[in-house]
Order: sequence, then structure tokens, then C-alpha cells
Amino acid sequence: MRRFEPAVLVLEDGSRYTGNAYGARGTTLGEAVFATGMTGYQETITDPSYAGQIVLMTAPHIGNTGVNDEDPESWCIWVAGFVVRDPSRVVSNFRANGSLDDQLVEQGIVGISGIDTRAVTLHLRDAGAMRSGIFSGADAALGEDEQLAIVRAGAEMTGQNLSATVSVTERVTLPAVGERIGSVAVLDLGVKNSTLGYLAARGLDVHVLPQNVTFAELLKLEPSAVFYSNGPGDPAASAHHVELLQAVLREGLPFFGICFGNQLLGRALGLGTYKLPFGHRGINQPVVDKATGRVEITSHNHGFAVDAPREGVFDSPAGFGRVEVSHVNLNDDVVEGLNALDIPAFSVQYHPEAAAGPHDANYLFDRFRDLILNRSTQSPSTQSPSTLSAETENN
Repeated sequence: MRRFEPAVLVLEDGSRYTGNAYGARGTTLGEAVFATGMTGYQETITDPSYAGQIVLMTAPHIGNTGVNDEDPESWCIWVAGFVVRDPSRVVSNFRANGSLDDQLVEQGIVGISGIDTRAVTLHLRDAGAMRSGIFSGADAALGEDEQLAIVRAGAEMTGQNLSATVSVTERVTLPAVGERIGSVAVLDLGVKNSTLGYLAARGLDVHVLPQNVTFAELLKLEPSAVFYSNGPGDPAASAHHVELLQAVLREGLPFFGICFGNQLLGRALGLGTYKLPFGHRGINQPVVDKATGRVEITSHNHGFAVDAPREGVFDSPAGFGRVEVSHVNLNDDVVEGLNALDIPAFSVQYHPEAAAGPHDANYLFDRFRDLILNRSTQSPSTQSPSTLSAETENN
């Protein structure tokens, strides 16, 4: 029989939610956010983009399929804390080799269960993502004022550069699968395993590079293209990555970025970024591809967005030619993609690799492959990512 121990989730505005200890015991601090996915909790907690965040699952029943060695998106759990309503008491799946609860304990992830996650979600939607803390074990007995002071002393997500926390420290190379068409230099800002697999499956040798790589070191690899991954933190605090990308764009190398990579492309083009009230996190976000009119259901995990004109073509403030917004979120009109029309570069704010789904946007990896292949025979100004999108979807 499960033994219940007290725990409390404390938000920086003074809100308190009492429940049961889940996972490791102790205190953890982070930005409180909610994820709306009905499935894929193992992929969620191992996504490096969640570093520094206490993640609340809106789906009420979590852990029923246990954990396995195939679904993790990286080598460890990255969430700062985990909040669920009803953790499964049993594991029932032929692929499982352990329980979620045990894995949280093994990796020292403090969580809380048995609280009204719907109430917390509605509060965060009104008040916005904010600093928070989970207190369990002996720390659950701390005074309310002391717990709140600890939470308010924690770091805010705005201004944080977390790339060094999640990035590899040495280059890792994955060979191309099938017919090789070239190689791609991946700047690891918190890349997911499924992303690397999809790139390799397009015939690319995948060089995963540390986030502090220099432009000279990147060029020594003679890559056919460059890719910026997803990742945690504030894009405004990533000046080195922006300067590196501007050098890549001036070199004329084809570029594709997702999530954090989209925000960094925006800043490299001279656009601004801003923090969303509560962000987009989950696997059910509707996005429209403006080039085709097609609506895709997409996977998201971001708290920042690019500030750009939604309609028409505009000039890059940083001098990289014409740019257009390629995708827009249908829920709140947030920019979800950028096309550079005079250089071979495009990006999307969401996750086309989308483990554990949906896969509506997986064609973007084909678009990137086509951009690389066309680059060898056509100039950047004659073949834009918008054109490639239509060609890919008609094949």
C-alpha cells in the first residue's frame, strides 16, 4: 500500500496547494508551467527544454505505462520538479521496465501529487508562469513565510542562459542513414534524440556540437548545412549563439532552426523576442502554414516568442534581405515560423520531431533536405523555403 507523506506546491504570488510527496523528497525550485499533452510524459520530463521548470501535467492520470529505455529524449530527466494529480499505482505496458515514481526517486526529482491540477492550471493561465517551489519530506514542515521567501529568492526565467547546462561538451557524430547527401552541424542547445534521428534519416551525417563552439571550429567540419535545436532559457541572453548564426547566414550555409532555434534566428535577423504569459506546452497546438493554408496540430514547449509582422514581407533589420512569417498559432496569433527569402534559412517555433506525436509537421525535415539539395544548383534568391514547402508537399 502506498504511504502518503505531506508536500506543498508554493507559487511566488503566495498561492499554496497541499498534496502528497511524489518522487524524491526535499525542496526544488523552478518556473511553474503546465503541459497539456495526454500522452508522452516520459518524453516530456526528458526534454532538455524543460530545464529549470516545474512541470504540471494537465492530464490527470500519469505513470500508467511506466518508463522504458526507448522513449527518453535525452540521457536524464531535466524537469526541476513534477506535478501530477493521480499517479498510477501500477505499471501496465509490455515495453515498461520500471515505474515513473521509482525513476523520479533515482534521479532526485522532487514532485507532488494529489493536488487539483486543473485549479493550478487555471491560475497560471490568469496570472502567468511564475517562480515556484515544491517542499516535501522534512521541508514540508517549514513555515509558510519561510517557504515563500525561498521561492521568491529563486531565479526568474527571464535573463537566464541555460544552454551550457544541457549541451554536450564534446562533438558527437551520428552517421547518415541510407543514401548520404551531406552533413549537418547541429548546435546542441538542448537537442532531443528524435530530432537527431530524423536528420540522420534524411541522409545527413549529424555532428552534434557544444553550444560554445566557434565559427572557425564549425567551418572545419565543412558542413552542408547548420541546425539550431530546441532548448531552455531566454533567447535575449544568448548573444554568442546569435553572433554565430549571423556568421553562418553570411556564409550562405542552409539553416533550419526549431523552437529556441527559431527565436535565435529571429534575433539574428534583427527582430526582438518577448516572454509569453504562460507559454505553449503540449502536443495539441493548432498552427497554420501560411504558404499552403494547411492547419497542423503541433507539439510545443516554449515560453518566449519572436516579435515580427504577421502579414506581408519585411526587410531584415540586420541586413539579411526579405523575411516573412511562415506559420502562426491559431489560438493566440503568436509567430510560429520564419522564412528568409534571400538566404537559405527558415525556422519553426514548434517541434516537428514531436515525440510522442503528433507528426503533422514531420515534412519540415524533408523541406530542410530539399533546401540542402537545391542549394548546390540554385542561388538563395531563386529558391525560398516557401517554394520548397509547396514542392515537398506535392511529392
